[in-house]
Amino acid sequence: MKYPAVENKTVLVTGCSSGIGRATAELLRSNGWNVVPTARKAEDLEELRAAGFDPIELDVSSSQSIASAADAVLERFDGKLGGIVNNAGMGIPGAIEDLSRDAMRYQFEVNLFGLQELTNRFIPVFREQGYGRIVNVSSVVGRMALPFMGIYSASKFALEAVSDVLRVELSMDRISVSLIEPGPIETRFSTNAAGQGEEKLDVGSSRFGSAYRQYFEKRRNGGMSEDRFRLPPEAVAKKILHALESARPKSRYCVTIPAYFGAFAARFIPAALIDHLLIGHVKKRFQ
Repeated sequence: MKYPAVENKTVLVTGCSSGIGRATAELLRSNGWNVVPTARKAEDLEELRAAGFDPIELDVSSSQSIASAADAVLERFDGKLGGIVNNAGMGIPGAIEDLSRDAMRYQFEVNLFGLQELTNRFIPVFREQGYGRIVNVSSVVGRMALPFMGIYSASKFALEAVSDVLRVELSMDRISVSLIEPGPIETRFSTNAAGQGEEKLDVGSSRFGSAYRQYFEKRRNGGMSEDRFRLPPEAVAKKILHALESARPKSRYCVTIPAYFGAFAARFIPAALIDHLLIGHVKKRFQ
């Protein structure tokens, strides 16, 4: 489907403290976009200011923060916005049985509920002005769930479903909705996930306790099997740029070999075979 061009190249990018968000903000700015990056922490906001941006504080787990940030963006751009890149996200590793309800809920609050609440504030703006681009950063695990990242996978599966429905619902308004599906990318995600796991899991009482310790260490020190496929965050940023500027943006953009494999496996490989492969992976890692 062909979509109208973004007339004023203004864009909100969430989760810009580092990694994909920061690389996206830099690339979009270099391509003539007026970028509003967001971050939660004061030190990250200061780093963005030092880099020449005028960032906005945003915590997508807070409705109050979402409302304040959305109002600030619209005030800055006289009630208009060209696009939004929903990049902010987080993951807590752990077996399903080891995750508390609060830990499960928080991943959905950040990766889905807050993301969509923020987006909903701009849909009427996009509709009224006759154009708008929504780009949601998902994951390869939004197509193929991984053990010990089950709730994170679930939140990304849900994001994929919501994005697919939203793309259809907004089709008559000519508002595009694209999903970005990175695989392993050189960001702080692995380190942050290890820290979240250590903080949120009761490692001592879990039957996977010793394996968790090894797993977190590998996440921090580059010992994961997928590390050999890692690409820099700029590879993701280029896909996001295409989704914002192309007259025919794709519904999905894969990044990295594992992402392409995950998309293929979800469509063509029987569930029994996927289970067999993942069971072997788990045995190798946790026994």
